Parts: sequence; structure tokens; C-alpha cells
Amino acid sequence: MKHRNLIAVLTAFIVCISGCQKEETPTITSGSETTANPTEPASDGIAEGVILHAWCWSFDTIRESMADIAAAGYTAVQTSPANEVIVGGNGGMQLMGKGKWYYQYQPTDWTVGNYQLGTEQEFKDMCSEADKYGIKVIVDVVPNHTAGDISAVSQSLIDAAGGIEGLYHKNYSKKISNYSSRIECTSYSLSGLPDVNTENSGFQDYFIAYLNRLIDDGADGFRFDAAKHIALPDDIRTDENVPNNFWERVTSETSKPVFRYGEVLQGDNDRIEQYIDTIGRTTASEYGKRLRGLTQGRMLNADMLSDFMVGGSSDVVTWVESHDNYTDGSTVNFTDTQIVLCWAVIAGRGDGTPLFFDRPYGAVPLDRWGKMNRIGAAGSPLYKSKEVSAVNNFRKAMTGKPTEMKNSSDNAVLMISRGNSGAVLVHYKQNDNNISEKCSLPDGEYTDRSGTNGKFNVKDGILTGTLAPDSIAVLYNEGYEEKAPMPEVSLNTDTFVIDGSLSVVLHVSGAQIGVYELGGKEQSFTDGSQIDIPAGTETLKLSATSANGERTVMTYYFADKQTVPAGASITFTKPESWEDTIYVYIYNETVSPVKKNAVWPGEEMTRDPDGTYSYTLAEEWDSALVIFNDGANQYPAAMEPGVELSEGMSYSVPG
Repeated sequence: MKHRNLIAVLTAFIVCISGCQKEETPTITSGSETTANPTEPASDGIAEGVILHAWCWSFDTIRESMADIAAAGYTAVQTSPANEVIVGGNGGMQLMGKGKWYYQYQPTDWTVGNYQLGTEQEFKDMCSEADKYGIKVIVDVVPNHTAGDISAVSQSLIDAAGGIEGLYHKNYSKKISNYSSRIECTSYSLSGLPDVNTENSGFQDYFIAYLNRLIDDGADGFRFDAAKHIALPDDIRTDENVPNNFWERVTSETSKPVFRYGEVLQGDNDRIEQYIDTIGRTTASEYGKRLRGLTQGRMLNADMLSDFMVGGSSDVVTWVESHDNYTDGSTVNFTDTQIVLCWAVIAGRGDGTPLFFDRPYGAVPLDRWGKMNRIGAAGSPLYKSKEVSAVNNFRKAMTGKPTEMKNSSDNAVLMISRGNSGAVLVHYKQNDNNISEKCSLPDGEYTDRSGTNGKFNVKDGILTGTLAPDSIAVLYNEGYEEKAPMPEVSLNTDTFVIDGSLSVVLHVSGAQIGVYELGGKEQSFTDGSQIDIPAGTETLKLSATSANGERTVMTYYFADKQTVPAGASITFTKPESWEDTIYVYIYNETVSPVKKNAVWPGEEMTRDPDGTYSYTLAEEWDSALVIFNDGANQYPAAMEPGVELSEGMSYSVPG
């Protein structure tokens, strides 16, 4: 199915494994500080903190959410790619459907700003707001490839590389077939996208100028997408006269020291230890996979979770899941409860740098793209839940404290101690658990800062208390800061498609009143107020300010319902060069499973006497797209979403 191949090949398929239970109760001890790598610059506190991956949020959304991000204990926020990207699907802004999230990973130029996330000025404004809260900004950068449509690549980039031949490796269009071959991995096409000649000095100059422009605009670090596909210094050269010096240059020629890590998905010949040595840090994909598997198997074995599976290094960014294994569907069934359990493990310990991937707003297993399905919108509020925030703030308070991990005597709890200052308990069984365990905490009473469980007591070095099923407890007194809760605003609807009009109830807490902005006008509201949202509305912004001046903002995005009834007809005029048998493929990717009129290439259309082709819909369709093809040619082109399905529409190939 050509139009849908890209999402499958862009993302790494990661499956969860089940852990095995050991009879002994292991204790694993590690220091909280990683060993400094000689090539790693000062991380400015990022490595010791917690990163929010604000996936597909716009720069303005991140800026407006900065108070919430800081209150939730994050010390850094990671944006999606900030450079110019392919404008696909006529500029549609759905995560999937009329638009695609993965266009962000198809660069057309390395300049700051794009149609999905915002302008360079909006990026600067976001960074300035982050500075007010002490939040660092990490930008996802994509040097390995350009957009598949080479004609969309900017002329200034082509000129910088000395022409189109200099911009790409000679085998740039050959797809990788053998991932154990380093030369294929580093110079062949990944996911059908043309492979940039990252050894070209002109390109390097251009890309480093982009990194330094981001730094000048306020960036503090970079995630290097597809780092495994860019050659290490001692890899086979594509040109024996040109050194593999991309990493040497980008790690030494930025205008100031920054936090860096490379996306290295582990597998055949990944050379992850060498990438850590060269870049400073990498991802730890196998650790996330193991953690998810052990959580699903309800046995968070301390021994199996002690090592990050990258050759003994702690210079890694850890995650419960990444945007890759979420969007390819391999982690979509993982629940919020399971995410919290896993997060308590990676953020409760002192080593590694945890990154919290924020799923789309309203996402559930059968609705992966969320209720709004919108690029630019803030995602699930789980990122600022009391449980996640408690672990984040615990990690900040425990900076510099050594980590000890052990299982409880009944193998029902993973206990993560940070010196004698605090502990995180991760209870992974489906029953209440009255624990009585040795611990290093001083005698006294401890409140579960996650708000899930109640009081715990330590007497004579024995910790007692009750844990609810599948829950965490965050226990510390030393370094704990009581903070006033942030105000909250929300809607009571899961419907963001307007059919005529939509009535919604507004909620506000932590403030006496909220403010909603609709149609360019602001109006105050109280908790439980009901308003009507008329057809044609694109956004509804809610905000509230607490008594201590903290402001929360949430923008909701709407679209009008576009229903095409059963019995409606469409026509298509084919180009002369196409074959005479024409198929129509209708689909709706905003639902799971994807709704379609037939398997690819679709259903055969009827050739009418005037030479056009017609098709009558057998059922009603909402938010549908359509592709026309003759089995070889297609409109819209491969890798592009279909055009919008409209009743009575006559379609033809432009030009």
C-alpha cells in the first residue's frame, strides 16, 4: 500500500519482552553521577534532570505551558525538529490523516522555523520563556537525510554542498537491506529517504551554522535523529580521500558547550559504545524494551534492570517509550498506569537521563492519534500528573545521592533508595500490599508524595505501610518542598469535530475563575460553565491564574464534520499516460483500525462514455481521503496522503 508505507518504515518496531523471576532478592548499587566522557561538554544540569519530550507541540504551545512544565519538575523540554520541512498533504495539520507527523523528519532546508511548529521568532520566544523558569531547550535535529522529494530541497542547501551530486551519497536512493553492513547503514537510504553525504564539508558548514543559529536563538542541546546512520570516524569511507569527520566537527564547532545525544536504536552492528564515546550520549532502546516487558510480566527484577545494556555506560537517555515505538503501534496498548510504574524506575534512580514522551491528547489504544489528532496541540496531561511530578521532583531533590535498587522479600515491590535521604517504591502486583522491609531511611513518618498511598513509617530501620495495587510511593522529607498546586482547566468532551455546533462544559480548579478565548473574544467562566462552540471554530483557548500568579493555558483544536453520505458519487479524469483500468482507494486513518473501502489498490472505477471514471460510495464516510491509481501510477503520489473525499467532486491530476 504505497501511500501508507512511510509510517511503517520510518519507525523502529520494538516489541515488549516478559521478564523472568529469580528466586533471590538482588540488591544493585550504583552511584548517581555518571563518569564524565572526555568528549562530553558540560550538560548544564540537563543530564541530572528530567526531559519532557513535547512531541509535535508547537513552539507557542510549549511557551504557554512552561509554568506547568516547570511545576511538574522537568528541567528540560525537547522539541520536534525545528528546521524547514516538506509541506505535505496540502499543509494539513493532523498527526495522521490530513497531514502527517513524520513530515517533521523530512528536511528541505536547515533554517529555523517550519509550518508545523512555528516561526523562528516563536522559537526564540519559547526559549526566552524557558529561561525564566530555568528550563533548558533541546532540539531534535535531522542531518542524515532530506525529504524524499528532492525537488523541494532548497537551492541554498544544494549550493552549499557544491551541487546535488555533492549533497547525497552515491547510493543515496538504494534502500538498506542488510543492517549488519556498516556501509549500507551509513550511506544507503533509510525509509526511502535520500541519504545526505554527511562527509561533505560544505554540507557540514551549513548544518553547523544551523546548530549555532539554534544556540543563538536559545537552544541548550540537541538530539541527533538516526545517529546510527551517520558514519563513525573509523567506519568504511564512501570516498577514501574524505574522512568520516561529521561527528568530530559537530561536537567541537558549536558556539558553546551543549547537551548532545544520538538516537541509536540497538540491533545489528549498532556500535553503540563507540557512538557514546563519540557523541557523548545515546538512547538506550533495549533498556526501555526490557523495562516494558518486565512491567507487563509483573516482575520488575532489580538485577535485570540495573544495567542500561550499552556496555556498562550510564551516559544514556532513557525512556519508557519513544515516539518511534508509539507511532508504529508497538507500545500503544501500554496503559497510563504502566507508564507511571516504568517512569518511577527510570526517573527514581540517579543515573541515566530520563525522557518522558508525551502521547497525543486523548489517545487510547484504539485511537492512537488522540481525540484532537492535531499537530501543535499539547498532549496528554499525564506528563504533569501528581505521580509523574512527584518522581520528577524527587529526582531533583536527590541529585548527587547514590542509588540502590532491590526487590522486596515477597518480590512484589522494586525499592529504589537514594542514600539515606529518600526512596521510591514501585508495586507491580494486583493486590494491596502491607510491606515490612529493611530500608536506609531515618526513623520517622513519611508521606507518599505521589498522593497515591498514605503514610509510611520507619522504626529501627524497618519500613512499614500499605501499597495499593499497581502503584508507586515517593518517600522523602529531606529536600521536599511543598508547592502550591497549579491551576487546571479542561473541557468535558472527547468530541472535537463540530456537526453544526457543539455544547461543552468548562472546568477550572485552583483558581476562582477561568478565561476562555473564542472567535477572538475573551470571556471569564466558573467551574461547570456551559458554552456552545459554533461551526467554523478552529480553536478554543482556556486559561486560569492562581492566587500566587501561576498561569496555566490549554488550547483545543476543532474541525467541522465532513460527512459524505452513502450513494454519493465522485469522478476522476485520468492522465493520457495511465492505463485504462483505474482504481479508487478510500480510507480514514484517524480511526483504529484504519477504515478503507478495499485493500490496496482499492475498487475498480466505472469508465463512463465521456472517458471519465465514476464511483458510487456504498457507505457513509467521515474524514475520508481518496487516492486514484492504475496499479502503477497514483494521485496523489506515493508517500503523500490522499485528497479529501467530497460529495460530487470531480478529481484530476494537477498540471
